[in-house]
Amino acid sequence: MTIEAKDSMLAPVAQTPAGRPRRSRTEAALHDIADGTRRWWMWTAMSWQDILQRYRGSVLGPFWLTLSMAIAILALGFLYSELFRLDVRTYLPYLCIGLVIWTLIASLLQDACSTFIGAEQMVRQIKLPYSVHAYRVVWRNLIIAAHNIVVYVGVVILFDLKLSLVSLIAVPGLLLILFNGFWVSVMLGMICSRFRDVPQIIASLIQIAFFVTPIIWSPDLLEHRIGFAHWNPLFGFIDLMRAPLLNQYPHPTSWITTLLVTAIGGTVSFLFFARFRARIPYWA
Repeated sequence: MTIEAKDSMLAPVAQTPAGRPRRSRTEAALHDIADGTRRWWMWTAMSWQDILQRYRGSVLGPFWLTLSMAIAILALGFLYSELFRLDVRTYLPYLCIGLVIWTLIASLLQDACSTFIGAEQMVRQIKLPYSVHAYRVVWRNLIIAAHNIVVYVGVVILFDLKLSLVSLIAVPGLLLILFNGFWVSVMLGMICSRFRDVPQIIASLIQIAFFVTPIIWSPDLLEHRIGFAHWNPLFGFIDLMRAPLLNQYPHPTSWITTLLVTAIGGTVSFLFFARFRARIPYWA
């Protein structure tokens, strides 16, 4: 063994100012996410404050979104049921659930772009886990979705829909959406902080995705090209919640596409977070 090798073995481990071994990037990212999870009381309170601030002075508050959602569903439901020659009692619940879930997904994507930009002062001045801001985005949109789900409850009562144990499959579907919303908030939050044109690109892509995803139309209309709809990841997330709430089982490809997106996207986002986490204060 050479002298250089012996010296490298005896070299002291890099220490932090407190005398503890310095964490690697991966360990620091994991600690950030875990510490952010433990501070659930903080990001839940911040999310409520965001909603209260947005609707300060309003009579109905976030229920204005519920009202506009109800009007849109009724208008589109009766219109497209005529255009597609569908029974309104079947089509309206289909459209209602699809729009409610899509609104949640689209809002998560849009708000993810401002995860760190919107919290610029806190990111730069207060020492907090950066994941707190991603949790804040997800929880805020979940609260708004809870307001919109009131429309679905009204549809269930209006059309006397019978729910069963199959409807419980919607719970893991919702959890998958929220988990993906978290890693998207982390990754897009960093990318949009560095490149300020990306939010406009995301907004344009969301508009296009709305029309190419089976939300207001059924995949069966594609006939021989139905596979294009089933392998659409956005449709997969919607199908995992919409099908159970209509007493149907999700299409098998919906599980495949959503789990693949969750695994691959979550891994890439974590690696990206570990690599560039320290630069967030400079980008925000």
